[in-house]
Amino acid sequence: MTRINEAISIRVDGDIGVILANHPPVNALSHVVREGLVHAVEALCADAAVKAIVLACEGRTFFAGADITEFGKPKREPSLQQAIKALETAPKPVVAAIHGTALGGGFEVALGCHFRVMVPTAKVGLPEITLGLFAGAGGTQRLPRLIGPEKALDYVLSGKPVNAAEAVAAGIVDAVIDDTPLDAGLRHARTIIDQNQPAIPVRNRTAKLAAAQADPGAFDARAQALAPKTFGPLAAAANIASVRRSFTLPLDEALAEDAKANAELMAGPQSRALRHLFFAEREAAKLPNLPADTRPREIARVAVVGAGTMGGGIAMSFAAAGLPVVLIDATREALDRGMDRIRANYASSVKRGSLSDARRNEQLALIQGTTDRKAAADVDLVVEAVFENMDVKVEIFRDLGAITRPGTILSSNTSALDVDAIAASCGRPQDFIGLHFFAPANVMKLLEVVKAAASSPETIATAMAVGRRIGKVPVLSGNCDGFIGNRILAKRSAAVERLLQQGALPQDIDRAMRGFGFPMGPLEINDMSGLDVGWSIRKRRGTPFPIADAICERGWFGQKTGRGYYLYEAGGRTPLPNPEVEALILDTSARLGIQRRPLSDEEIVERALYPLINEAARVVVEGIALRPSDVDVTFANGFGWPRWRGGPLFHADLVGLPKVVERLTAFRADTDDPSLEPAPLLRELAAAGTTFAEWQKART
Repeated sequence: MTRINEAISIRVDGDIGVILANHPPVNALSHVVREGLVHAVEALCADAAVKAIVLACEGRTFFAGADITEFGKPKREPSLQQAIKALETAPKPVVAAIHGTALGGGFEVALGCHFRVMVPTAKVGLPEITLGLFAGAGGTQRLPRLIGPEKALDYVLSGKPVNAAEAVAAGIVDAVIDDTPLDAGLRHARTIIDQNQPAIPVRNRTAKLAAAQADPGAFDARAQALAPKTFGPLAAAANIASVRRSFTLPLDEALAEDAKANAELMAGPQSRALRHLFFAEREAAKLPNLPADTRPREIARVAVVGAGTMGGGIAMSFAAAGLPVVLIDATREALDRGMDRIRANYASSVKRGSLSDARRNEQLALIQGTTDRKAAADVDLVVEAVFENMDVKVEIFRDLGAITRPGTILSSNTSALDVDAIAASCGRPQDFIGLHFFAPANVMKLLEVVKAAASSPETIATAMAVGRRIGKVPVLSGNCDGFIGNRILAKRSAAVERLLQQGALPQDIDRAMRGFGFPMGPLEINDMSGLDVGWSIRKRRGTPFPIADAICERGWFGQKTGRGYYLYEAGGRTPLPNPEVEALILDTSARLGIQRRPLSDEEIVERALYPLINEAARVVVEGIALRPSDVDVTFANGFGWPRWRGGPLFHADLVGLPKVVERLTAFRADTDDPSLEPAPLLRELAAAGTTFAEWQKART
């Protein structure tokens, strides 16, 4: 074995050269790796005894992608494009032996090789669109040249990883070999040598492009059908344009155009927002106040108390992660309804093709139902998911505290109630924590982990770890009414009520918010969730909303009653204008003495979102959220905030905090709501000409 540098080594096995990377923890394509690859290719190509080359990695994965520590720093040569070109132009066949997850730059390196093999557990993919970019080192050029542009669009626009079986079926890799990665590569290299297969670069494989060149309309139709909204309009358009260049320009010209387009995206607000969330989600996992030696407890079996819609979704989340779940409800009738709902959800997933029959059966078998709470005696974690009533929850946890063994984590899915009061009822407050899932619980990514005053470090660490294990994005929250998300969102709800009184109709507000990027408007969401939910919370808090309350008093609770802010045809979900609600809104404005006026979409968005931003500043100062970026993670993963907008406080920084303060001051002047007074932190940062991001960085 000859060392090229600290990350790359080479050796020769008979007539096969081996390039071996070892750059822990994930073989990121940092400068030392790129430089080593170039020199390794040169050395092996100069050896007359070598007839083929295998590129493999030690550790848990093939090159996992770019080195994120180099983001935003001056580029050092060789670039990733230059390293890939060295592999691609090698006169001897180069085989990429892929294991682990070769995503982004790692997959681009593999595409630059002449042949590719995967072990059965490996995955490849181009996730750059999730960061508002595209695979600028040739992924969006070589993949279409390999499998055709229309098929490539599926992988490029989704950003999702591709498993080995799908990759070989699609023609992305040449073989799947069940062996160690290096031995798999050596076996394929031996086949290449024995069959005298030439080193043909992907750039020369153009035969499959004829159909796309003959019918660009088919490509455009496919692109329009697949274009995602999640990652922003700029990223989608740029990815489509790059793939189109794969059949309209030679590779080198296309790569040059790609470089310019990607640089514009990198500097633009949408990619900055997506990259902000990428790092923010990783930062949210860091808990600076826990002792360094804190270790999470082992969770092997879970109980969920409450088989309603939320409890069933929570049970499905644990089952999807391979954890056995006992689902408990007070009556057999309620339990049977819950299990039927779970089966129906799985059936829908199978019908959509997102879940196989086998996986459905595996997960369903992990969920066992019972009406006996004593079934929780041998579990490691209990999640209570009954309706929001403190007396009911206290009774349940008093019982669970006696049934479960010491060390069992006891948690409540409460969305707003005092977790300290619930913790006090269980007899082991150190083992208690809030686990606030969001509906539908088996789909939504956010998990608010709400620490009570007595929650032990091990309990907090365990809750965060189990959240990640079941595929959620956990965010630690302090205890207050509504925690991070619902406390902040309440200010938007109040603002929406004011907008209705001041001159907007439901469709005006929802249109403006969808225009900002939300998948649904707030009133459409309220109708879908059920207006009685918010009505109950307002009555508990003593915060009446004249219009919303009047709608509920008429028994109009949204989709489930066929009318709410909107009308719904029998069994339908399409919102239609509700003339009776519009009349009610006008009457309420007149009764309150409010002169209605036209409101632009821009003003609607500002009046809806700036109060939310203001409350977020208070939540951060109070320590309910550990950091501003945690607020952004909460809203991007639990409240439909468009990811390409980065979250409320990223958006505030982008708009400029002085403008936010100015507009809030104006809103405060025309209302009696003291919460519209700009928060002290917001005023402080605006006056200093700084941002939430800089404030957070100074405290890290």
